[in-house]
Amino acid sequence: MKELLAPINNFLHCSTPDEWVDAAVKTENRTVLLTDHMICELKAAQTAMWLIRRYAVDKESGDALLAWLAPYEDFIYRKNGSFESLSKLKNGLSKQIKAREDSPYGQDLIDKMVLLIKEELHHFYQVLEIMTARDIKYDNISAGRYAKGLIKHVKNHEPDTLIDKLICGAYIEARSCERFAKLAPHLDTELEKFYTSLLRSEARHYQDYLTLAEQIAGQDISQRIEFFGQVEAELILSADKDFKFHSGVPAS
Repeated sequence: MKELLAPINNFLHCSTPDEWVDAAVKTENRTVLLTDHMICELKAAQTAMWLIRRYAVDKESGDALLAWLAPYEDFIYRKNGSFESLSKLKNGLSKQIKAREDSPYGQDLIDKMVLLIKEELHHFYQVLEIMTARDIKYDNISAGRYAKGLIKHVKNHEPDTLIDKLICGAYIEARSCERFAKLAPHLDTELEKFYTSLLRSEARHYQDYLTLAEQIAGQDISQRIEFFGQVEAELILSADKDFKFHSGVPAS
């Protein structure tokens, strides 16, 4: 685990504060922790899907991606479906997704993001399975400030928009991985094993986002990576009244 986490800890500009860990392990916060974690898995899949649809594929492939995520979105946003109905879903992807001819970004972006979507949806299902076994009913919760706090700094002209979004994705995935590792030793056996099992895929997701950003930029983007690292650290270290999986220091 130390070898896996070393590059992530070097990439992030700060560690998760102990105050957040102390709040996260409280029994009264378990429902919101698991619920927000599940929603974060869907949002990660949605982000990857948006990138593919926006930059790489034709309408037919885009429609197939929308259909793939539809049952999960129906469950989260409209409360349609159930753990049982989602358990019957297999891959869910109805066709092979290929790059459109005029896409400058190629199959590599598609392949990395499709694999990410598959894994995030599987993690979504795993969290829901744990919640169901613990008789934790899913209820809507408000979004935290974290992702918005990163995205608001994304530039509005291409290819910088895409590069910035990929850098943001790298930081979100890296922070998730770091927090799984922070939390695992303080949780019950089932959750400890589950969060530990997520580390390897989440670590690869951060690397995939960063690699794509560097490939697409075709030049040194270290200053931009540094900038978002500072923004991300400020969100993690500053006081936050709203406890979520990626929230800052719990405000007293």
